[in-house]
Amino acid sequence: MSSSDKYRREIMNDLARGNVESLDSSNTDPAAEYQNFDDFAKRSSRDERRSLFGKAFHPERIPASQMEPELRQAISKIKPNERDDVARDFFKHLKERGLDERQLERQLGLSTHHPRRMKEDDVAKLASFVYHSHPDIFKEVLADQPALVKFLSNPLVGAALGAIAAKWFGRH
Repeated sequence: MSSSDKYRREIMNDLARGNVESLDSSNTDPAAEYQNFDDFAKRSSRDERRSLFGKAFHPERIPASQMEPELRQAISKIKPNERDDVARDFFKHLKERGLDERQLERQLGLSTHHPRRMKEDDVAKLASFVYHSHPDIFKEVLADQPALVKFLSNPLVGAALGAIAAKWFGRH
């Protein structure tokens, strides 16, 4: 068992014993109880994910220097089609802000601006840029692509996920 798996297990055990931060559940269904992260990702609403992820993942809470290696690791673990979707969503939102894909390719040192042809490293660079420079876009993409969150493991990220995991246990 890896250290990140052990850490996640410790968080889950703490949560099961009721050692959690309180969540603002005014926007969520109190009857919603999730069995695991995949269940949460599948059954939660986009707005619920956006609210929870937005509170948890922000450069003021987790510095980019700590988040960047986590993003690199998480992106290497998601399926290639999910990685394409993440890159496509980042570019879509950035384009809405007037940022050109080709200019971003040059600025960030990407091998391409075509999501299907991007390497893991390219998507990690793009994700790090968005996290640092456009945290609101980052939380929007996480709400649409929650698979990325599943593979984050840094203790600070783990603490943020702990708040989300509290929803899995409901009132048990």
